[in-house]
Amino acid sequence: MDRRTFIGTVGAGTVTGVAGCLTRDGGGNGDGDDGTLRIATYDSMVNTENSAGPWLKEAFEAEHDAEIEWTVPDQGLTQYVRSARENADIDADAYVGVNVDDLVRIDDELGDGELLQELEVDRLDNADRIRDELEMGDPHGRVLPYDTGYICLVYDETLVDEPETLADLTEPAYEDALLAQNAQNSDPGRAFLLWTIDAHGEDGYLDYWGDLEDNGVRVLDGWTESYSGAYMEGERAMVVSYSTDQVYANEYDYEMSRHQVAFPNGQGYANPEGMGILEGATDVDVAYDFFDFVLSSEPQAEIAQRNVQFPAVADDHVDLDSTFDEYAHEPSETVAFDYDALRGSLGGWVDDWAREYVSQ
Repeated sequence: MDRRTFIGTVGAGTVTGVAGCLTRDGGGNGDGDDGTLRIATYDSMVNTENSAGPWLKEAFEAEHDAEIEWTVPDQGLTQYVRSARENADIDADAYVGVNVDDLVRIDDELGDGELLQELEVDRLDNADRIRDELEMGDPHGRVLPYDTGYICLVYDETLVDEPETLADLTEPAYEDALLAQNAQNSDPGRAFLLWTIDAHGEDGYLDYWGDLEDNGVRVLDGWTESYSGAYMEGERAMVVSYSTDQVYANEYDYEMSRHQVAFPNGQGYANPEGMGILEGATDVDVAYDFFDFVLSSEPQAEIAQRNVQFPAVADDHVDLDSTFDEYAHEPSETVAFDYDALRGSLGGWVDDWAREYVSQ
């Protein structure tokens, strides 16, 4: 695990990888096209009427002779990895919510290029709208980004000052201040871990976490437990979260002093989310229609505002509400590991960290 090919501190407009555009036959293994696209995703995409999923379903069906059925697998993408390994049926055509970490874990467990089809990007009129820096570097070209978030620190300015560097978090001023998440099963938790690996290297990140532990960092299972639970209940002064936090706080009239956004070292960790077509999909044509729809202007604005994330497309292809522009913050530099940097290393990094710090 001595490869050091990861992307370090890159400017916001820098390409982090080149997604493949290889083509393959798009037929499925199911019972045949019936005009219904079964899309698997995560819970917050569909769990309320204000979530992006219900809006996308209604708007897409109004324009196309097709039906969207959302499903939320109990174990997320892991459920489909296990099904593929056991040659069991997968009850979905597409997956919305894949990041580069997922692609690496898929290939580590199933083999290169498995579970999701290589996309025929030339079938999508709107694919060229996607910002270059969001490409994940997947050599098999299986996903296209539809939104992105930047992992940062959210803090209460009445309790602590803004940390200027990651090293500041180990200082007495931040003792018992920080809430983080389990990198084994939390996207922001894993992103924060990778950010610390970028800063300290794979030979030094565990020592840094030892310093965080000595300074009282608290690691909870997921973002909901750490942010919606402990942080919002006032248990700590700072939490690993998203740089769009003030959009959420403004919508619900929360006290903005407790929703300040910090970019230590001027950085945030980029976490684009992608959509892909599962192997065995029965409605591939509808999937391409849906993906192209998702990348069009109005859906991009709705996804951004309803998911409280940034659009995947360039600014001139989306018109966001002025309050979103005011309260959504982007770092001056982004940190991101692409596929090649993570392949063969991610699992070991997380496992080594978990052995030391998850049991607390």
